[in-house]
Amino acid sequence: MCVNCFHASPSDGEREMASTACFLHHHAPSTATATSRTPSQQRLVAANKPSQLVCRAQKQVATEDASDAAVSRRLALTVLVGGAALAVKISPADAAYGEAANVFGKPKTNTDFFPVSRDGFKILIPSKWNPSKEVEYPGQVLRYEDNSDAVSNVSVMVTPTTKKSIKDYGSPEEFLSQVDYLLGKQAYSGKTVSEGGFDPDAVATANVLETSTTNVGGKDYYTITVLTRTADGDEGGKHQVITAAVSDGKLYMCKAQAGDKRWFKGAKKFVESTASSFNVA
Repeated sequence: MCVNCFHASPSDGEREMASTACFLHHHAPSTATATSRTPSQQRLVAANKPSQLVCRAQKQVATEDASDAAVSRRLALTVLVGGAALAVKISPADAAYGEAANVFGKPKTNTDFFPVSRDGFKILIPSKWNPSKEVEYPGQVLRYEDNSDAVSNVSVMVTPTTKKSIKDYGSPEEFLSQVDYLLGKQAYSGKTVSEGGFDPDAVATANVLETSTTNVGGKDYYTITVLTRTADGDEGGKHQVITAAVSDGKLYMCKAQAGDKRWFKGAKKFVESTASSFNVA
């Protein structure tokens, strides 16, 4: 029995309301809960100790007023918080989980490459490669090489052609046979035996590893990956990626390469990215 229910001397309606409150609190969950009334009105209910059960006999009007005031405060706080969240501008310096923060708020740029534009074509060059004046092939208009290893390099050649498309040269393999000078010529012409995977009287070999055909901006491109080896080579061979296209009566060819040893130590990324970035106007 709740003591407060009798000492408050409520009216019949209030007594009925109070006893209902006692009944509801008696069946409340075992978890301790607290109301949002003022400290003088706040009571703690513990269902596992029935002797401490508190009966609230306040008038219904006062209860509703306090509840309405609490709800109004919660709504006002929710609106303020929501408005503040909408007003916050996400800064570029804010980093998502697992990402580095861009403290200066500037867009990040790819520092591994830099763009080069010439008459009729564009290409990305590895940032650690420098311009070279060496001319290896007919029609060569550009050459860059690794500043620590000249074997890793890229060249661009532009020559006149009567073809309208790179496909007019035939398949990628047929096209390569017409520009095989890009792979290097065998200088030695003496007699040799078949050894180390080379044919008799041959001291150099080339194997086509992969070919592909793409269309970019209405122009067809051939990309051919070749592994060349020489009998006296100390790099284990050279990986060469050739990209070619025809535009406005000119044959554009890009050849990027790296030694076999460096290819598998990170040079592959730079050679393939450079060759794939080659784009004609």
